[in-house]
Amino acid sequence: MAFDATGEEVPDRIVVEEPLQIVVDGHSVAITMRTPGHDEELALGFLLTEGVILSAAQIRRIDTGSKENHALVFLADGVEVDFSRLTRHVFSASSCGLCGKATIDAVAGILPPLESSGVFSSDVLLSAPALLEVDQSIFSRTGGLHAAGIFDREGTMVVVREDIGRHNAVDKVLGHCLNAAIDLTQCFLMVSGRVSFEIMQKALAGGIPLVAAISAPSSLAVEFAEKSGQALVAFLRPPKFRVYAGARRISFKEVAQTP
Repeated sequence: MAFDATGEEVPDRIVVEEPLQIVVDGHSVAITMRTPGHDEELALGFLLTEGVILSAAQIRRIDTGSKENHALVFLADGVEVDFSRLTRHVFSASSCGLCGKATIDAVAGILPPLESSGVFSSDVLLSAPALLEVDQSIFSRTGGLHAAGIFDREGTMVVVREDIGRHNAVDKVLGHCLNAAIDLTQCFLMVSGRVSFEIMQKALAGGIPLVAAISAPSSLAVEFAEKSGQALVAFLRPPKFRVYAGARRISFKEVAQTP
């Protein structure tokens, strides 16, 4: 229960936040605060975007049931990883001491820029926010979650996931697509809030050529998109949006000229 502005007791729903520890072959690689659900996808997407794995085939199994709030990941035979290259320990904390340029250059050394992979229609982009909102079922009840969605070139919604952490929501949709062998080079990512450097980095790890956001981009996200060859669309609020990088990847609707 909660109290409203008049002091009256009112029923309310609060989103769940719990830790998830990701363990790979006995090595603890991360603890993330998340909304429980789709934990296997979260672990899979995290390991992809951190460069631990390159494909779902490198995972033998993920156990999320035997130990509460743990994702126990077992790599396939013969797969070896360098745990010291985990980027989260280097890039995600604002106190890491790296300047923006050094951060981008470090990631660029691991993830090369994307080659051209076609364009996306502005009409498709403008239709995405309404589709994303329809599938934000938990947000509609609690108002406390971020959402991330993957859409194909025709504007069809592939998957939507919600989480208290925006980065977790992105990891979940990437994990889903990795498991389902979906070609992300023909898709775009949309997030319900702002877009940061780390969102762009995660999208690049998945091969996604365009990221769209309801809210604002950060300066580092824009700089990263310019160097990675990705398109970055923000303030996507129909009938308008702004393109901060990669305009060549967008097919703009022609405006009729007044005679």
